[in-house]
Amino acid sequence: MLSFFENLIGTVNDALYSYVLIILLVLGGLYFTVRTRFAQFRLLGQQFKAVTEKNDKNGVSSFQALMVSTASRVGTGNIIGVATALCVGGFGSVFWMWVIAVIGAASAFVESTLAQIYKKKGSDGCYGGPAYYIEAATKKRWLAMVFSVLLILTYGVGFNMLASFNLQSTFSSYGFYNETYTPWIIGAVIALIVCYCLMGGGKRLLSVTSLLVPVMGAIYIVVAIVITVINARALPGVFSAIFKGAFDFKAIFGGFGGSCVMYGIKRGLFSNEAGVGSAPNASASADVSHPAKQGLVQVLSVFIDTILVCTATAFMCMTSGVTPPSDSNLAASYVQECLSKTLGPQGSVFVTVAMILFAFTTLLGNLFYVDKSINYLLGREPSKTVKNTYYVIASLVILLGAGLSADLLWGVADVMMGGMTIINMPIIIFLGKYALRALRDYEEKVKRKGSVTFKAKDIDLPHHTDYWN
Repeated sequence: MLSFFENLIGTVNDALYSYVLIILLVLGGLYFTVRTRFAQFRLLGQQFKAVTEKNDKNGVSSFQALMVSTASRVGTGNIIGVATALCVGGFGSVFWMWVIAVIGAASAFVESTLAQIYKKKGSDGCYGGPAYYIEAATKKRWLAMVFSVLLILTYGVGFNMLASFNLQSTFSSYGFYNETYTPWIIGAVIALIVCYCLMGGGKRLLSVTSLLVPVMGAIYIVVAIVITVINARALPGVFSAIFKGAFDFKAIFGGFGGSCVMYGIKRGLFSNEAGVGSAPNASASADVSHPAKQGLVQVLSVFIDTILVCTATAFMCMTSGVTPPSDSNLAASYVQECLSKTLGPQGSVFVTVAMILFAFTTLLGNLFYVDKSINYLLGREPSKTVKNTYYVIASLVILLGAGLSADLLWGVADVMMGGMTIINMPIIIFLGKYALRALRDYEEKVKRKGSVTFKAKDIDLPHHTDYWN
């Protein structure tokens, strides 16, 4: 039965990423890149200005919203996801990760700007996301509900099971690891800790982890750069392998389902989530004077995630000289071996510690998105009994993920993420004209060097909004 399910997921995946998503993501990203006049490059200075802008109000700042979305993006996918792409797709997949990030950044701008335009007023600030602009644009609440269900399945099931597996797999290089029992034991420990935190406990643990993760992220990037510098002699060969693999069309079209293009797009999308419709949930919570500001901030988040963190992981592994295995289940061991070759045994321990912190905050961050989607579906805050029931189910899903196979989990996550993208991308293309008008309005006001504020009437918005009136 499990084998049948794995084959079914594989078939759906091949169809999604061979045709549908490549067309949506690449053509959609190119369309927004041209229509914004390459805003992801042209307005780099404005991106940094927007993210450092101080907020005099008590609401969430652009920087805080950036940290929320970046915390969700930067996680196990930046380490194990990149390693999986190298193992299965080859070095050429790195190039296609860059491509999907560069053109996807324009889609990230549009979806986050729209989330700001259509955000809602709440008792403790603003909130929103794709479900709200989908309903506003189509007048079809059922479509927004389908998207919300897909988000719950993607983050509460697919991504969380995968994060649990990735975390326990980093222990596979240690002597005590037993393939039959250890994954379930580690999965049970993770599930119990997450459930404890969700139920209202573990506040100190959460505050400490929130402090440690940015520090660990910075240390991780520094370590990756140091290893790359130490092995700098290998860089010319690495670049050669990246571009040679990326444009080996005979190999690509001979087996597209396992090609560097396929894995580069899959793992790049999993990592930066541009166009998926997740980051807008965080973007909508920012208290800014103009929607385009938060769109520009999310462009920066995509670059931080893929161009900086994923590239750091890729170069750290590729310059080590360790040959990547072809089995995706060994991706974690591959990263640990790469670090150990340069840094010694402590390299393996470093990866394990980083994965524990990254995976833990990713699990809780994913469930934050799920909470918001459940609220949308119910139209209100659920009762404590409903919440606790859901938290127990979410924790059991985490336990289940630890013991399944990597191929199945990556497949489930990719299919569910693809489902979100299939709904979100056409909607933001349909509504994109309002984000583009907002960008033009923003740039005109910046040129006048006056107050950069926004009104819905400035872009002839026909829909009702809680803000900008």
